[in-house]
Amino acid sequence: MLAVVLLAVFSYALLQSLVNPVLPRLQKDLHTTQSQVTWIVTAYLLSASIFTPIMGRLGDRYGKDRILIVALVALAAGSLVSAVAPGIGVMIAGRAVQGVGGGVLPMAFGIIRDEVPPGKVPAAIGATAALTAVGGGAGIVLAGPLVDALGVRSLFWIPLAMTALAAVAAHFVVPPSRSRQEGSINWASALLMAGWLLALLLPLAKAPAWGWSSPRAIGLLVAAVVLAGSWFVVEARSPSPLVDMRMMRVPAVWTTNLVALLLGIGLFSVFGFLPAFVQTPPEAGYGFGASVTEAGLLLLPMTVMMFVAGLVSARWVIRLGARTMFAASTTLNVIALAMLAFEHDRPWQVLVAMALLGVAFGSAFSTMSNVIVAAVRPEQTGVANGVNVNVRTIGGSLGAALMGGIVSAHTPAGGLPTENGYVYGFAALGAAGVIAALAALLVPGRKPTADAVPGRHERPAAVLHQVRKS
Repeated sequence: MLAVVLLAVFSYALLQSLVNPVLPRLQKDLHTTQSQVTWIVTAYLLSASIFTPIMGRLGDRYGKDRILIVALVALAAGSLVSAVAPGIGVMIAGRAVQGVGGGVLPMAFGIIRDEVPPGKVPAAIGATAALTAVGGGAGIVLAGPLVDALGVRSLFWIPLAMTALAAVAAHFVVPPSRSRQEGSINWASALLMAGWLLALLLPLAKAPAWGWSSPRAIGLLVAAVVLAGSWFVVEARSPSPLVDMRMMRVPAVWTTNLVALLLGIGLFSVFGFLPAFVQTPPEAGYGFGASVTEAGLLLLPMTVMMFVAGLVSARWVIRLGARTMFAASTTLNVIALAMLAFEHDRPWQVLVAMALLGVAFGSAFSTMSNVIVAAVRPEQTGVANGVNVNVRTIGGSLGAALMGGIVSAHTPAGGLPTENGYVYGFAALGAAGVIAALAALLVPGRKPTADAVPGRHERPAAVLHQVRKS
């Protein structure tokens, strides 16, 4: 069962970044413009952001095993549409369908909590969280070789085969959910949440092209504030909320989500901008003139160390506590981003910075998932992890907008970005990392133990306390 869940997680994570390095090839293959081809990434981001928490809530209500299969089928269907797309419009639609597969992550964490023996839950969650990060890095590493060997459409055919295999296996291997949250789904709340996420993330993704002062960007950001306020009121009054606001106020939950937001700013920006940095010809005063494949290999240390750190961090968080782990991870994040900003003249410097970032993100994301799982009731696991994943995505959108704005401001018309654009951009990401390190100090310092994670037949301590009190 765990092998099937990990295959599902890796398939989804791979699709997050697999097409990013080859957008110019897709632009040529689809005979479209640069502004249109970026919607291949934007559509996936927006769809995943909207559907991840919704699918998490559906899994908590109707069964995580069922919704996992739905998410995998959506990934496979979207991959098929994108693989055979004759034009840019159909491929964008396929990528939007793939975004529904964002439900794989909260379902994976929920299934592990329900089915894995309690003492092994932290390690299994750590491996799953690490594989999530590894998939994003592996997509960038594998994109070039796959395109060179099999063509650009192989970036959709291969994930199609993986997700279809995972869906069939999940049908036979993953048992029905033992814990379910009663009550109907508040679809008005779901629509409001989709509305404010769309209104927030769309201008963040397109502001470099639109301009921050454009009426579209300002109007959407204002709409995001209004819709988010309305959503909060509806959720607070609903007897069956999509996202329980009491759960979100738990200290371990909101502080972990704050760290996730700030760390996400750095992770997705590095994935998005470092390949372009190392591919820049040295004649520009920086860069190594790397190919797409070589640029991916420079990210390989980050991918490897993410996985290693994710595997071992579950043991360390039990010994040291979540606060200490977050403090160490965020500090490594700042050191690595400072290296990228000020020490990037040699390939080995980039390799070292990538390895440090891998340790930082792998240990942090593994710790986040374990803290969230231990802090909420079993029937809230899906939606709680869906929100945490979404918070990281919002952080990534903020980071990409920040980095993109700085690099664009230091790009002459018709030319390459200047070195200062990247220096100031990575330094700004490092500043966000410093804030993340400070936020880590807010995380409750109690050391979790393996026995603290509620298992299949246990009720969380908070519930037992209320029973005794009554």
